[in-house]
Amino acid sequence: MSQMIAEQGDITTYRVDAIVNAANPFLKNGGGVCGAIFRAAGVEEIEEECQQIIVERNHKPLKQGECTVTRGYKLAAKYVIHAVGPVWQGGEAGEQKALEQCYRNIMRVCREKGIQDVAIPAISTGIFAFPIGQATEIAVRTVAEFLASYRAELTVRFVCFNGIMLNLYEYVLRTIIST
Repeated sequence: MSQMIAEQGDITTYRVDAIVNAANPFLKNGGGVCGAIFRAAGVEEIEEECQQIIVERNHKPLKQGECTVTRGYKLAAKYVIHAVGPVWQGGEAGEQKALEQCYRNIMRVCREKGIQDVAIPAISTGIFAFPIGQATEIAVRTVAEFLASYRAELTVRFVCFNGIMLNLYEYVLRTIIST
């Protein structure tokens, strides 16, 4: 049976099939979650694979909502799913739909790769400034919709950096699961 769980922790230490990177469009090493994942995976190795993906795309960046996959290298996770979330621009530029698409694409990759356990950070809520409450509701609702029709087992772990975020995810999970 598939399930969604909220946990507080360091996503780079998770022993799961895949962790999700809150990526930038050019798959460059960055700050926050992205920088931590690159450092833990081995910067040179993961950067090289990411840049090969960009070259294969004729040097075109990923669009908001898109994702791609690399190996996990030195991480305990086999894969890193690089997901490009939207930058918040006030809510009138399609940010909600782009974030929904981001989570749908993460779930699509999980299905395609046979992933049974994935750890996901709060995409777009850091330097991309998406309002945390709204982003949490979109994440949980979109993943719940996917899992409702998914036939295989999948554990989705929403990895929260601090207790405030964990409390929010737990509240949203209770609210959405009970409806």
